[in-house]
Amino acid sequence: MQDAKKIFKKFEKLNILIIGDVMIDRYLTGKVERISPEAPVPVVRMNTRENRLGGAANVALNIKAMGATPLLMSVIGKDANATIFKKRMQENGLDSKGLVASTERMTTVKTRVIASGQHLLRVDSEDQNDLSTKEEKAIFQKVKTALKSQKVHAILFQDYNKGVLPASLIEKVITLAKDKNIPTTVDPKKKNFFAYKNVTLFKPNLKEIRESLSTSIKPNLKSLKSASEKLNKKLNHQFTMITLSEKGIYFDDGKSASILPTFPRSIADVSGAGDTVISLATLGLAAGLDLKTTVLLSNLAGGQVCEKVGVVPVDRVQLLKEFSAL
Repeated sequence: MQDAKKIFKKFEKLNILIIGDVMIDRYLTGKVERISPEAPVPVVRMNTRENRLGGAANVALNIKAMGATPLLMSVIGKDANATIFKKRMQENGLDSKGLVASTERMTTVKTRVIASGQHLLRVDSEDQNDLSTKEEKAIFQKVKTALKSQKVHAILFQDYNKGVLPASLIEKVITLAKDKNIPTTVDPKKKNFFAYKNVTLFKPNLKEIRESLSTSIKPNLKSLKSASEKLNKKLNHQFTMITLSEKGIYFDDGKSASILPTFPRSIADVSGAGDTVISLATLGLAAGLDLKTTVLLSNLAGGQVCEKVGVVPVDRVQLLKEFSAL
């Protein structure tokens, strides 16, 4: 295995273009002291209200946390939550110039109510319709401008089924990336699962691949290898990574396949783990690491963020320490 510090140093030279659905992860935290007289539900006396960057914006935070430069492309609304979102971007040192503000859709917000460490409720405010022709043209223009103005080492698609990645835009960006010899990575969702043809790395989770292939897939090497081959016939991608929750990550380079088990962790919250895994996988690919080393880093990073409550980016210092110890 390559020297850990040298690998992490490579990340600092990378520019990663991220395109996908962004959102605010809002946390209302308080204490339950009684049941409502209006209905048999707990009454939460709120103590704190916190807005975090979620979705593709959390991917950008992960990329930045590892020392690389994220170039975030997405569509938000022209509403109060858009103002909050852009403020949080600024506070986290992220550039907002890749964002398209639209009057045709709202800024996505996932509101979680938490009391005494218990996740009681989540309320989503969102549009799930595909981008309009005008919005799609605007974001594709931003992608083209970014590729002309600087060296981009990889393009990462972060799909949450909120409409920012319609099939037509996916195809255009992948074609553009292939023309410029830029690797592409995908964290897909069901709606456009098979739209990501000819990408470099395809990273679904086990649930997504079961639903999309409409077949029983067991978390063992034989079953996953069969599913991976079916995927490749449809997508013609180069590498496959399938996250298996507590059972680890399956990976396949077309020649050999394996399952890397998870490392022992005290799991507090799995929110955002997928964002972290695809972030490290993209950095590894862009830095020229072999697939096994890339998966190992992704596995460590994804497990790390599960030890913390809420959506949080990876801790670079902790990851370097853990990676160096292997």
